[in-house]
Amino acid sequence: MNEKRKDYISWDEYFMGVARLSGMRSKDPNSQVGACIVSQDNKILSMGYNGFPMGCSDDEFPWARSGDELDTKYLYVVHSELNAILNYRGGSLEGAKLYVSLFPCNECAKAIIQSGIKTVVYDDDKYHDLPSTVASRRMLDAAGVRYYKYERTGRKIELMV
Repeated sequence: MNEKRKDYISWDEYFMGVARLSGMRSKDPNSQVGACIVSQDNKILSMGYNGFPMGCSDDEFPWARSGDELDTKYLYVVHSELNAILNYRGGSLEGAKLYVSLFPCNECAKAIIQSGIKTVVYDDDKYHDLPSTVASRRMLDAAGVRYYKYERTGRKIELMV
């Protein structure tokens, strides 16, 4: 019998797995967010994770979440979605799909819309009620960007490296 495997992972499992794996590159002690952008024919176009811009040492800039605003990470960190968009060197992202481990903030929503991404698949929405996330959904809705929550399968995917 030459039948194909039946327990292979779905496209959503695959790309969310890549997004989550990308997030593991983040040096942020609190949030490891990853993103993966794919074409309409399921080819990976770009990936990103939350971290400082190139040339800004993650040993010299702050990782703190509270304190004086200039001494916290928030003014310096590039979110995973924006990193993935900026990392893409292949031309247009028109019609692409973005997999991200955390629902995009309003600033990332602007970049998503402007880049032409048409679908966002997110895993966590822990900031659902924050004004930045409410604004994000308003803009995504107005621009016709579809978004949906990733449905976890409970499958454990393990890598031995």
